[in-house]
Amino acid sequence: PRMRREVQREGLTERDGLCRKRARYLLKRAVDLSGGQAACLRCPPDESSLFWWSAEENEKLLQFWETYILIMETLEGNQIHVIKPVLPKLNSLYELAISGEEGCWLFHPSWHMCIYKRMFESENKSLTKEGVLHFLELYETKHLPNSLGFSEFVIGPLMDALSESSLYSRTPSQLIGACPPLGMRLRKFLATYLMLLPEEEKGGFLLKFIQKMTNRHWCAVPILFLSMALAYIPACKVLGTDGLHALRDVLQCTMITHQILLRGAAQCYLLQAAMHLTDVEKVSLPEVASFLLSLRPEESLRRDTTLWMEVRTKATFMFTEHFLILVATMILLAADVERMRNKSSNIKWIELEAFLNPLLDVLMKLGSNAYIPTLKTDKSLQLLLKLLQTRSLKCSNTQDDEVLFFIWKSLVTPVESVLEFILRQLTANELSTVGDLDRCDLYLALIPEIVNLCLQLSSKKLTIIKNFISPLTNASIHNFRETNSAEELKLKEQIKKVTSIASLTVVCELVDQKPEAHLEDLPSVGALRRFTAFFQSNEVLKKPSYIEEKSGLCEETSQGWGRIVARYVRDQWICLRFVLNKLPMLAQEYEEGTSELLLLTAERSKEILESALETLTILPSDQVLPVFDCMKILVPKLLNLQESLCIEAFDLAWKIISSLSNTQLVFWSNLKAFVRFIFDNEVLAAAVSAKGPAYAKIKEIILKLIDMSTTKTGVFNVVLSHCCQSWILPTCDNRSAMRNPFLNAGNYCELIIEGCVFGTVFRRDQRRLIQDVHAFIENLGENCAANVVTESTNRDDHYVRICAIKFLCLLDGSNILHKSFMEDIVIKLLEKDELVSRSRTRYYANSLQHRIKNRVWQTLLVLLPKLEQNFLCGILDKVFQAGFGNNQASVKYLIEWIVILSLHKYPQFLNKFWDCFCYDEEKLKTSICTFLSVFSHFDTILQNTSEKKPILKKALLVVLQWCFNHNFSVRLYALVALKKIWGMCRMLDVEEFEALTPVIESSLQQVENMHGTGNAGRNWQRIQDHFFFATFHPLEDYSLETIFYTLPRLSEVAEDEWISLCKFERFTDIPLPPAFQRYRSRAELLDLKPSDWSQQDTGSSSVDTDGQTEWTDVQKKIIPWKHSTPSSDLEMVLQDRAAKLGKSNSRLIVVASLIDKPTNLGGLCRTSEIFGASALVVGSLHYVQDKQFQHLSVSAEQWLPLVEVKPSQLVDYLQQKKTEGYTAIGVEQTAKSYDLTEYCFPEKSLLLLGNEHEGIPANLIHHLDVCVEIPQQGIIRSLNVHVSGALLIWEYTRQQVIKHKQQK
Repeated sequence: PRMRREVQREGLTERDGLCRKRARYLLKRAVDLSGGQAACLRCPPDESSLFWWSAEENEKLLQFWETYILIMETLEGNQIHVIKPVLPKLNSLYELAISGEEGCWLFHPSWHMCIYKRMFESENKSLTKEGVLHFLELYETKHLPNSLGFSEFVIGPLMDALSESSLYSRTPSQLIGACPPLGMRLRKFLATYLMLLPEEEKGGFLLKFIQKMTNRHWCAVPILFLSMALAYIPACKVLGTDGLHALRDVLQCTMITHQILLRGAAQCYLLQAAMHLTDVEKVSLPEVASFLLSLRPEESLRRDTTLWMEVRTKATFMFTEHFLILVATMILLAADVERMRNKSSNIKWIELEAFLNPLLDVLMKLGSNAYIPTLKTDKSLQLLLKLLQTRSLKCSNTQDDEVLFFIWKSLVTPVESVLEFILRQLTANELSTVGDLDRCDLYLALIPEIVNLCLQLSSKKLTIIKNFISPLTNASIHNFRETNSAEELKLKEQIKKVTSIASLTVVCELVDQKPEAHLEDLPSVGALRRFTAFFQSNEVLKKPSYIEEKSGLCEETSQGWGRIVARYVRDQWICLRFVLNKLPMLAQEYEEGTSELLLLTAERSKEILESALETLTILPSDQVLPVFDCMKILVPKLLNLQESLCIEAFDLAWKIISSLSNTQLVFWSNLKAFVRFIFDNEVLAAAVSAKGPAYAKIKEIILKLIDMSTTKTGVFNVVLSHCCQSWILPTCDNRSAMRNPFLNAGNYCELIIEGCVFGTVFRRDQRRLIQDVHAFIENLGENCAANVVTESTNRDDHYVRICAIKFLCLLDGSNILHKSFMEDIVIKLLEKDELVSRSRTRYYANSLQHRIKNRVWQTLLVLLPKLEQNFLCGILDKVFQAGFGNNQASVKYLIEWIVILSLHKYPQFLNKFWDCFCYDEEKLKTSICTFLSVFSHFDTILQNTSEKKPILKKALLVVLQWCFNHNFSVRLYALVALKKIWGMCRMLDVEEFEALTPVIESSLQQVENMHGTGNAGRNWQRIQDHFFFATFHPLEDYSLETIFYTLPRLSEVAEDEWISLCKFERFTDIPLPPAFQRYRSRAELLDLKPSDWSQQDTGSSSVDTDGQTEWTDVQKKIIPWKHSTPSSDLEMVLQDRAAKLGKSNSRLIVVASLIDKPTNLGGLCRTSEIFGASALVVGSLHYVQDKQFQHLSVSAEQWLPLVEVKPSQLVDYLQQKKTEGYTAIGVEQTAKSYDLTEYCFPEKSLLLLGNEHEGIPANLIHHLDVCVEIPQQGIIRSLNVHVSGALLIWEYTRQQVIKHKQQK
């Protein structure tokens, strides 16, 4: 019946292993019955055949189902190395399942889906990935017939599997930045599959596919590659309104991801998908506009990108006046369409001007017409704000953008009218309810945008700006003082107070951020400073009464009273920051006793700092930035007098930052403010001068930040970037009184040292995956708009080291402070290397120890040219000492390079080098090759030496003694060195070397003739072709690219240690000095591949299994029911049914009541079930529930009858079985026991096994018919009881099988 077939098919993919086993059994029984009887079995004609059989196709059907069952059985192993060889059989399965003539399915496709579903749901992620890749590739290459079941399978199990981020990892053979295999396969599959669907089904399938992307929480990586696959589908207009809404819903899903670049890239791909797949005739302009507004211009859709141009090309619809927020983007898009249509250079922008005129008319009337409806004015000003904010986006061609220039030029005209309106609204008691505060925010947001517009386009308008700022400032101060004098403020007065302080805040920020506007000289700004000097910080607002609150909140508003108070307190601190920042300048301008200078007193500073600490405890985390800035100014002044208070400020600030580590929206801005506070040059200098608890607290915070950076990428980047910039780059901070901020670099040099060796060893987890996908998107360049639009956050771990290295490159050896700092860094780095070496004498390749040592020596190599001769002479012994260690290859090359460059620059150090060969052989046995390698570049070392002959003679004597070393590798390195030095001697034609000529020539001749002598000849050729000896040049290859990218790549360091040159170029926080030339590797070295020189085992030939179409043999587990007798009684209880399922008619009973270890019992249960014992007798059925038993039995207890007989009941049980005709056989060594090889087991045998330690008790031996022992050849007395039992069970089975064959 059809229902039974469906139940059986569903059972194959059940999560319960027992259900799957039963389903496979039923399927096998059906196949055996149908094949054995050559039956004709079909479903009714009106149903698709789930299972059918035909006598004519008997062999083909048997082949299909046997292959199918083999694959399903293999999948139970859940081991990729066992399953992968079987996967090619899936290809032959499809060839059998599809009729070539009719192009249709001969077998229902759901059978194939069962295989993939099992793989997709596997706990082994490698198996899941293999299954997904195989499915996508198969459908792409086989062009399978269409089936509704396939579409449902793609939307269901396949997309569920695709939600796993780890599947998108790249293969080890791929370079960083390559597209992962799953991303490429998914892209090709979706395009191919959609083209195979009938036209009427394409839209429905795509809609379900996109909707599936919205109905669960997707991580950033899967949503990115699914969006990319949608974008690569060839253009077909199959989506309507529902499809566009679904794509917009996916866009909203991408907004929750924390990775900005991934989020932006996904938005770009979804927009491309919308353009390729949406039928514009089926969607309205508002729907298109709403979709476009879901895209963030700062992350994806910006006007200077190719994506915008593509949208412009596709914009063939008519534009009409529409809702406010949408119109800003649509105006720009419409204008670009107009420009594209009108190719002439002289564009009059008639349509755009007509479009803007209604807006400009309203704006021009704002200053003079007080009766314009509020809604109309607000909507007009909101549209104005959106248009002005387009200029704040960092477009590359803003100056040349004719569209934007025309729009901004048009918007300059009504500036005076708009400012008059804003001034009236902010100062004339027009705002009186909580709902009016949203309107206040709009007006205040417009002010800086209008100032920016005037500064850029019309300097004549600056007078209007000043005429606006002065009355706004004076009126706000007056209104604030007026409300302050009232005894009890009503809601209207409190709103007036909030509006006044918010207006003053905008003025303060404009004066600070726009010095080119020269607002500082306005008398009103001076009044603002004096007003703020007497300001009472942390003043809060009384919550309005219930009646006032009810009337004031009747309008719809986004602000609660708590939020209003928090912003009010924050604005107070912004004003206070404005005055504090000007104090050093004011101290020179004002006489003593003026109000501003009162802030300079220690007592007043203490009060403000105490208020700041109080504020930090009450303000929301996103409002504390100005408080941090004020603390940065106050702490240096108080550190000596109020150190405990300053430490409390450090602790509280850190507490806020650490509590925000999982809150992405405010964490990074707060972290930057925190770093500016703690690592301000004045703060650091004050802490150093005191050398007290505050200095220790800053050191403690440094360690905490480093620790946080190991779990949160980008934290240490912010710290180091700030410190390096403030220490070495000139600053225009008027507040700073430090003559040389670089002094802090020496006092906090651990930051630079940690930066030089920073980086963790990644597991292949989410964090490593995200970095790989980031690199892939960055490699797309301008083809992905997100790369153009998104501002780099520099949160990659590599940027920490890049920042530190660039900082060191900027140092000048002639500067005394720089020179002292570099020498200190070198000494500490050498100490760090020594510490790492001592911590673990043997470290593995690419371990953390290896990576730290590699980073240490890379940094030392960068600093080497800046070091003085005397200092280098002092540390060279430590360099040689490091060479004596057991170093990994990459570290070895760096040490050798440093030695070569040191000897090249100062040949007088050669005597120290000769001393390295004077140690005893025990010390040199692991390191002599390092020093012998130096000789391979001896020509570079002697390049600046006039007297070469004595040095060459000394070198020959040193090298020759190592040519006869007992170690083959040492001899090879010595011979390479000898060949180099002897070649130099021959070129100089030195006569005194004639006596050595025969010896050396014969030695070199002999080694060159080692061809055909096995590995010796091959190794000699390999070492000569090694990049360090054949291609590398110590001087010409000295560059950042060689040190940080080429050398690590060629020395097989893990690729996440390779820092490409483009990363040095992208990191612009710290520039390289203009004279810095050592940048790129030579092409000869850069073009080398690791395989060009790496020593590989030529005896092994690895076969690429992925390319094989069929394996000649694969692992195949025994199918125990193959020879079973069909049973129609399937309603038996489990134990009775298990006795018949898949068993021959065995009469063997295994008695294990004396065994008490669950592991032995579990193993015996498995062995007894496999060989078909009729029952296993145990001392207690409680053993079955033991986890160790179940681990060994692997569900055998479900298929084998278990009987409980306690040890005290064994005598009675044996007697009972004897009366039933069983022979009681004991597995024991006795005086009369039979040899197992000579004993013939009766058909009805009962096998009694002894206890693990005591064997079979004597009282039981008397009740046995016979004892059998296993012949032994070794010394150990006995075997494990499970092993003994297994040997006898197998021998019994073997004899019974032979007996049955003879009877046939």
